[in-house]
Amino acid sequence: MTSTRTVVRRAALAATAVTAALVLSACAGGDHSDTASGTHPSSSTSADATAGATAGAHNAQDVSFAQGMIPHHRQAVEMAGLAADRASSARVKDLAARIEKAQDPEIRTMSGWLKAWGEDVPSDAPGTDGMDHSGGHGGDSGMAGMMDQKDMDRLAKSSGKAFDSLFLTMMVEHHEGAVEMAGAEKAKGRYAPATALADDVVTAQTAEIEEMNKLLGKSAG
Repeated sequence: MTSTRTVVRRAALAATAVTAALVLSACAGGDHSDTASGTHPSSSTSADATAGATAGAHNAQDVSFAQGMIPHHRQAVEMAGLAADRASSARVKDLAARIEKAQDPEIRTMSGWLKAWGEDVPSDAPGTDGMDHSGGHGGDSGMAGMMDQKDMDRLAKSSGKAFDSLFLTMMVEHHEGAVEMAGAEKAKGRYAPATALADDVVTAQTAEIEEMNKLLGKSAG
């Protein structure tokens, strides 16, 4: 994933601005609040409405998307981090570096959303996503494309061309899962920054899937 998510990162700044507006509005009142009733109540009402709109602009799908995609991204970053000293192909190393560079900031962005919404942020403890997904990684996790610990151990123990092939094969599956999750967010999500991020995920990771399949085709040929 290579595209920049500046529109997504503005959400936190907007929330801060709304909070500041509310505090200033509360502090501005005095003994002559009735005299200023033509200005302060309207600005306060406007700020309250903005805050309410921001808080109410997400739905359960947005929460599910962030809580699922955070551990999904973390595993991709973990996989990509192995490539630096295990991959033999410069193109695989470059791809892995791009994946890591793109997904790390997105993890922070989605964690910020969950905190602002008062929702649980998945734990970053190894071997768990910190949420109840009816199991660990893999098919029982409820998140498409996640590798189980056996797969991760096998990748960590490989090197050279064997690593390249295994990494690409696993990451294609991983990306396909992310695209599936992002598609659900685009279809059912309400929070504009989250649906925008999901759209970026579909675009960037679909392109990377094509790139990885070409690399696999070359190695296979």
